[in-house]
Amino acid sequence: MLIRSKAPLRLGLAGGGTDVSPYSDLFGGRILNATINLYAYASIEPTENGTIVFETADGSQVKAFSAKAEVKPEGIFDIHAGIYNRIAKMCKEKELSFRLITSVDAPQQSGLGTSSTLAVAILGAFVEWLKLPLGEYDIAQLAYEIERFDLGMAGGKQDQYSATFGGINFMEFYKDKVIVNPLRIKDSYLDELAHNLLLYYTDSSRLSSKIIQKQQQNVLNQDEKAIEAMHQLKKQAVMMKESLLRGNLDEIGEILDFGWNFKKQMAEGITNPAIDQLYQAALSSGATGGKISGAGGGGYMFFYCPGNTRYQVIESLKQFGGHAERYEFTSTGLVSRTL
Repeated sequence: MLIRSKAPLRLGLAGGGTDVSPYSDLFGGRILNATINLYAYASIEPTENGTIVFETADGSQVKAFSAKAEVKPEGIFDIHAGIYNRIAKMCKEKELSFRLITSVDAPQQSGLGTSSTLAVAILGAFVEWLKLPLGEYDIAQLAYEIERFDLGMAGGKQDQYSATFGGINFMEFYKDKVIVNPLRIKDSYLDELAHNLLLYYTDSSRLSSKIIQKQQQNVLNQDEKAIEAMHQLKKQAVMMKESLLRGNLDEIGEILDFGWNFKKQMAEGITNPAIDQLYQAALSSGATGGKISGAGGGGYMFFYCPGNTRYQVIESLKQFGGHAERYEFTSTGLVSRTL
């Protein structure tokens, strides 16, 4: 028997950061995101030897544990351990012996929601294997709880829900619930958006938890400038939703630029001189707006390039040492199957 699972990574188009507690608990958050055809993968091979094996798909990292003990979360397999420990508590009557192999199509800490998407993919494989009675909202919420509470990782909620549901979604976040509103957008709009929205990897990564912790502290300290910036990002999510639904794609660059100017005010570390220089180079060569993907500080950025300006924007960004990456939007979220 072999169980396979995959979940898509995402682009956070608008409202990023308003899904993070305590802001979302106090004021409610709104985010518009879209999943793309880059994925996190998990495969479970059940065994009968009383061991648990975590392994990267290329075989470069392998760790084995006894199936009789709780696994200590550490290193690159911390998410694997956290999910296993929670699943083991849910299935106390059954000793789980297996080999878990995982991979992700993008670097960790790159701003596409890799950690949370991997958590959803792993959880999806366990749900498929053990036939756990969990729906989409249940899986997303459980992945969130394992990351935030069991493992103590700082972050928001959008990544777990986008990976589970897939597609283009307008999401609402409250203290005790999340509402996922799928958007019906014409294929012709999405094709044009994928062409014009240039995804660029800066060839740098960052520790998103530190930036998120600063953002959380700003809310707790009642920093008026930071909180007002988050209010404006909620408005940006609504603006983005309306433009996409109406097919007013050439407004998207300005909406991204509007949001980026406020996102930088949420916390220290979201931008830096290198990112600012890269952003200005993109705008000078034809982009009308853009943003850093995820919490900030590095990783992926994306820019709206109307008409055929994407090619001159790509050329202008070559000096910074990163690379543009092709992608398509996907309508499917978490998928699991047994072979």
